[in-house]
Amino acid sequence: MPVILIRNAMMVNEGQIRAVDMLIRQGRIACIASHIDHLGQHADIQIDAEGRWLLPGMIDDQVHFREPGMPDKGSIASESRAAVAGGITSFMDMPNTMPPTLNVDELERKKALAARNSVANYGFHFGVSHHNLDTIAALDPNSVAGIKVFMGASTGQMLVDDPVVLERLFRIAPAPLLAHCEHTPTIEHQQARFREHYERQHSEVPPDCHPLIRNADACYLSSSFAVELARRHNTRLHVLHISTARELSLFDAGSATDKRITAEACLAHLYFCDEDYARLGNLIKCNPAIKTAADRQALQEAVADGRIDVIGSDHAPHTRREKSRNYFEAPSGLPLVQHALPLLMQLYETGKMDLCTIVEKTSHRVADLFSIKDRGYLREGYWADLVLLERQQLAQSVHSSPVLYRCGWSALQQESFHYRVNTTIVSGQLAWHQGQLQEPCHGQALAFSR
Repeated sequence: MPVILIRNAMMVNEGQIRAVDMLIRQGRIACIASHIDHLGQHADIQIDAEGRWLLPGMIDDQVHFREPGMPDKGSIASESRAAVAGGITSFMDMPNTMPPTLNVDELERKKALAARNSVANYGFHFGVSHHNLDTIAALDPNSVAGIKVFMGASTGQMLVDDPVVLERLFRIAPAPLLAHCEHTPTIEHQQARFREHYERQHSEVPPDCHPLIRNADACYLSSSFAVELARRHNTRLHVLHISTARELSLFDAGSATDKRITAEACLAHLYFCDEDYARLGNLIKCNPAIKTAADRQALQEAVADGRIDVIGSDHAPHTRREKSRNYFEAPSGLPLVQHALPLLMQLYETGKMDLCTIVEKTSHRVADLFSIKDRGYLREGYWADLVLLERQQLAQSVHSSPVLYRCGWSALQQESFHYRVNTTIVSGQLAWHQGQLQEPCHGQALAFSR
């Protein structure tokens, strides 16, 4: 691994901002100091940060990289390359691939794919079905990032809505239990109502009905049930992609250090609102649905006060052809990793989010909540996972840069951001620099210490 010296950076880390030089050796941070002279004389790579922000790389707790099984949408190779361009140095991939990650063989298969092909560090969540609880109970807790349960709003093997199965799952989960919470009967009832209404008008249900069909009641009924189960069994529960103001009453403010129940907000819900369906339609159709401007503001406030502990992307690419179908046939999900930190920095630019809070929610707390070893902080001895961000005087259109996702599109292409990722370093290797992918770079398996 190269010896890398970064000079003249403004480091944002653990609630402080200060000017530093940083020396990276053997993949780890060897020295952080106001000035590094003799130690850096023989550096293989020297980068003058020129006052740019130096942040720990984002650890994305929720991505769908589509491998194995959906090569037209994305792969670990293609989506990890897009991720490092967006300032993500580590990701944790979801189990709803084809086939789903419901047994140890499929888990090991995905780890092997990542070891060969990922330029970012990687971990994998294990899936839940009605029939694999014995396998889950026997899992080594350090072999998985987390255990993912769809408590509704899914199909096939991964829909788990039997209360008896859920009771046992919440009792035995050996690693953090991640829950997608939407109440299926409420959604089905709303779907029937809207189908009938628009059929009477001889028209199709439009995408802007999505937050009315998958509404706040559907979210709250399911998430409140998950929290109730977790309290009953003292489960380490992480509720994914909170999308409504009402759900925030379920979570405590403050530091996540001692919490048993935590919550995540995702980029789409923090940036878009229901007014955006008029121009973007199915491109921003995701589950849970993007809801009102008031919900978005409440989520942003909850990030600030600690009710939201983590920010993830929920990156979920589909082909443009699939997204062009009618509302009910178009799949849910959108690609976001390539623009993750620039999007959050735009919220900082407009005064909606604090810079130290962004670092806390995308790096520090993710590492803490998932017990990731030696990552998530800029500390001597830790792995060198970091990002240099530069501010452009004029906001740059997302459309002006190539889209790196295999699906080839982004719902953000009409947006303009002031910040861009200048450099991404993954486990001490240059992965992205000055608008170019840097090969070869090989991500490492995340190590968990539970």
